Amino acid sequence: MKRLLPPAVVVLGVALLTAIASSTSVRQGPQGSSTADFTNLHTAVRDVDAELQRRWQELGLTPAPPADDLQVLRRLSLALHGTIPSLEEIRQFEADDQPNRLLRWTASMLNDSRFADYFSERLARSYVGVEEGQFVIFRRDRFTHWLSEQLRPTNPEERRPYDAIVRDMIAGRGVWTGKGEVNFITAGFANGDFDENKLTARTVRAFLGQRIDCAQCHNHPFDTWTQDQFEGLAAHYGQVQLTLGGIRDPTGHLFDLPLESVSEFSSASVSAELRKTFRDHQQRLRKHAAIEVVTDDALWLVKDARESEDELEPRFVVRRVPDVLAVSNSDGEYLVEDRNTLAQHLVDPAVPFHPEWLGTEGNRRERLAVWVTHPDNRRFERAIANRVWALLFGRPYLSHRPVDDLPSPDLSGETDDTHMLDILGHDFREHDCDLRRLVQVIAASQAFLMDSLIDWEEPEKVEAAQAAWAVFPINQRRPEQVIGAILQANSIKTIDQNSHLFVRFRRFINERDFLDEYGDLGEDELSDRTETISQALLQMNGKFAKDMTAEEAFSAPGRIASYSSTPEKLLENCFLTCLTRRPTDEEKAHFLPQLEGEQGSKKGVVQDIYWALFNSPEF
Repeated sequence: MKRLLPPAVVVLGVALLTAIASSTSVRQGPQGSSTADFTNLHTAVRDVDAELQRRWQELGLTPAPPADDLQVLRRLSLALHGTIPSLEEIRQFEADDQPNRLLRWTASMLNDSRFADYFSERLARSYVGVEEGQFVIFRRDRFTHWLSEQLRPTNPEERRPYDAIVRDMIAGRGVWTGKGEVNFITAGFANGDFDENKLTARTVRAFLGQRIDCAQCHNHPFDTWTQDQFEGLAAHYGQVQLTLGGIRDPTGHLFDLPLESVSEFSSASVSAELRKTFRDHQQRLRKHAAIEVVTDDALWLVKDARESEDELEPRFVVRRVPDVLAVSNSDGEYLVEDRNTLAQHLVDPAVPFHPEWLGTEGNRRERLAVWVTHPDNRRFERAIANRVWALLFGRPYLSHRPVDDLPSPDLSGETDDTHMLDILGHDFREHDCDLRRLVQVIAASQAFLMDSLIDWEEPEKVEAAQAAWAVFPINQRRPEQVIGAILQANSIKTIDQNSHLFVRFRRFINERDFLDEYGDLGEDELSDRTETISQALLQMNGKFAKDMTAEEAFSAPGRIASYSSTPEKLLENCFLTCLTRRPTDEEKAHFLPQLEGEQGSKKGVVQDIYWALFNSPEF
């Protein structure tokens, strides 16, 4: 039997791998000319700031002062990469003394593949949810990978406009494993049945920013949406079929009958002549077939027993069109139960407003995709502007409403101040629906650059300031941001796609395990929430937190403790690595005496400081 490797060899191997992992070359900061032209961007930012100023003046509010640049850098990193900046990045940022530093760093962070990977996951939650679904016909990982690839190109000429990405999702065809966008459609399947109602509600929520789910059963009680409108939208998905070749949209048209055949549909029974006609067209009517008159002289359903002789289900739809009776397969139609008569009736595709926006070519879903993304459809641009705002700030622009429950444009003047979303949406359209530009405009606005603290004592005034974006909101971080920040704070160097494979694998394992214990917020991640007791205890007492604060040879606490030249520098490095800021005088007075003792007495102090910073509300 072969001898096991001596423990010393194992330890040496681990140390070697760790050393290799920590030897990645130093990354450079944003490249390019320091005189980059941001004039076009400044114009849009000026309009946004003017709208903010208008609201503040109207409410008699004085906005919070500007935030420190390091604080803004931390916000950008959390919002765009899901983690905090590394000490390596902080040093590069502070060494950058060229004009437009924040604008250039924002552009650089958008060009980093971490943005495409992280933002695709955040957006995917509104498009396909968070559940993995049925693996055989739905691959969420393939969808997020596809979406990431759409967001990845850094060259403006190669970027996919957002409206084109959305049209791909709505009208996608083929096999979901090969075409990631098709998973938007297959997410509507459950146990082999396609739920067009679920997909319709998600389409309107995700792309138009409005909740019409209740209109599936009754007219919306607080908005203009009706049940008939919901059914008309759902009918666009009525022809979706799952085949061995993937998702397709058969027309359902089988054959035509002469108009003289109308008399054969005047009774519930199926005549021998009609049965023969169907048979001649390779369509068999079973023994217990029957006809249901939906509308006299215009529409009929031909039913027969598909599984049980006792239950007749619609199998064919016959409708009167110019010159002929068109016979189609009912599987390709949207049949619903009439809420008054309880009888089934056929719903034709329709849209609730501006039918002239519907596409004129392609199948039903392709025409619907054109309507959703039409240049004149303000709901589309306002929805993405509100969602991107929410992803950057942690809450939507209309913070008192869910991110996907915006008021209708024709009602906004009476109920909500949504002019800001129109400003952002107009600029978004004017620049080819460029998501990167939308992020840049919001991130350069006065609302994003101001402090999160305001020197007011009146609670009512503070609440008004928060609602009017006169102060940067303080929010609970999402779970992946918490774990991302903890992992990055344990490394001096940036953990990204350029990191050693060992480092990335270690992060993947730790992130997965932590999220399993911490819990996921699901689709409603942008709603108000507070940290639970179990989550707080996991950060304070969990094994992961203990490992991430340990003073080891290649961990950030260990390296900071070893290489910081003075106690002051040591404390500064701890704060920069964990909180992206330097300690205050009060914090120095508390911590420095613990670091100024003899070398032996200082052991473990850095680990304790790290633990305290990890569990501070600011972290």
